[in-house]
Amino acid sequence: MSHTAHIRSHRKPRRSASTLAMRAGVAGGVLGTLAVAGASGSANAAEPVTQTLELPTLTADLAAQAAQSADATEQAAANYQLQAERDAAAAKAAKQAKADLADAKKKAAEAKKKAEEAARKEAAARASRTAERTTLSTTADAGSTTVSTSTSTSTSTSTSTATGSAAAVISFVKAQVGKAYVSGATGPSAYDCSGLVQTAFKQVGISLPRVSQDQSTAGTQVSLSNLQPGDILYWGNSGAAYHVAVYVGDGMFVGAQNPSTGVVERPLSYDPPTGAVRVL
Repeated sequence: MSHTAHIRSHRKPRRSASTLAMRAGVAGGVLGTLAVAGASGSANAAEPVTQTLELPTLTADLAAQAAQSADATEQAAANYQLQAERDAAAAKAAKQAKADLADAKKKAAEAKKKAEEAARKEAAARASRTAERTTLSTTADAGSTTVSTSTSTSTSTSTSTATGSAAAVISFVKAQVGKAYVSGATGPSAYDCSGLVQTAFKQVGISLPRVSQDQSTAGTQVSLSNLQPGDILYWGNSGAAYHVAVYVGDGMFVGAQNPSTGVVERPLSYDPPTGAVRVL
């Protein structure tokens, strides 16, 4: 036995043939892969890239969405502006309406005040006319008593002595009794008070003013106690009379009174006149 037999050998054990073959195949595969990769890399380096990835559909969609968003934003801005204009117009209209209402109330108050003032004046005028008529009625009654006890000729018998123009005027106005009263009318089917008087005196060639205010100053003023047939009676003040008629004698007058009565013949006591004028 050798003196080295008991020492273990340090050499690696030999690999089997199959193991070597497998390793050789793996190495060959790796080398082949590297060769292919290198060839491929050389080919790719030799040929430049001529194609790029295009996204036409995506680009079109984004553009459409952007356009729609812009349109929506613009429409919203227009709506906001329109609403603001409407709100401003409504506020202006409300302010104007408030001002108009205040103005209307002011005018209504002024009109009411004027109407009340006119009513007060009319009431005062009526009270004055009533007082005048009461005074005249008393005077007329006193005059009638004097005439009844006097032996002289009175107006109650003057109708029978009316001649000439006075008789013609009296005959005319009595023929109109029963006809209608129409403001502004001068005959032949209707009259107002001054229209009847004017037309009656026109029959005898006397031209009188058209209205009662002027007719009350057309002739010579005479007292109610000295009336003669054909005298013009007036109600109200001389130059401001509101009614006229014709004295026909026997304490009677004929006049176009009002729309309710028309042309009537009445006694002086029915509506005592204020004064009289004589034009004949």
